[in-house]
Amino acid sequence: MSTPSTPSTTLLLARHGQTIWHAENRYAGISDVPLTDTGRAQAEALGRWAAAHPVDAVWTSPLSRAVATAEPACRALDLTPHREPDLRECDFGVVEGRTLAEFAAEDPTAADAFRADPVAHPFPGAEDPTAAAARGSAALRRIAAAHPGERVLVVAHNSLLRLVLCTLLSIPPAEYRRVLPRLRNAAISELRMNTDGSTALLSLNVPCEPDLP
Repeated sequence: MSTPSTPSTTLLLARHGQTIWHAENRYAGISDVPLTDTGRAQAEALGRWAAAHPVDAVWTSPLSRAVATAEPACRALDLTPHREPDLRECDFGVVEGRTLAEFAAEDPTAADAFRADPVAHPFPGAEDPTAAAARGSAALRRIAAAHPGERVLVVAHNSLLRLVLCTLLSIPPAEYRRVLPRLRNAAISELRMNTDGSTALLSLNVPCEPDLP
């Protein structure tokens, strides 16, 4: 007699709302930067989306911008969020709080190397992108294993999620900036994760409310 297979898990990945640094195109990695008014509006829109498309659980990065973005969804669904340290954003080293243009003016050779291959040539003092991709992917697998057959909202970060998506979908991580130029704030990317580790991308970067920036 065959054993019923464990159902797949639907992961609804969302980047947190806008912060002041992101509005100015500055790198915000491990720095705890608060949401702007626009970011808070995006978080509320995500909450309305969750109310209309209920999920069974909410997981977030421990950084306050992700926690604040998830709060309206948790409030709408009466859920307590789980925090996962391995969903934190990458540490961008010397470029934390700065723009790529500012870094390029200071060190054009290093900036060109980063643009050509951001995984082989991360910013000085930055976290190894390969390690970040591995911890983020492992975190999503743990979350999926804890919620078989359920729908889970995961609120995290732009660079980490792009690295993780490439890793799970067998895209070379070095291509993450080219293949996935940007995840919109509070937009939804839907993954189906199976118990054998295989992953399918069902949608990418879908705004929870089309009229929001």
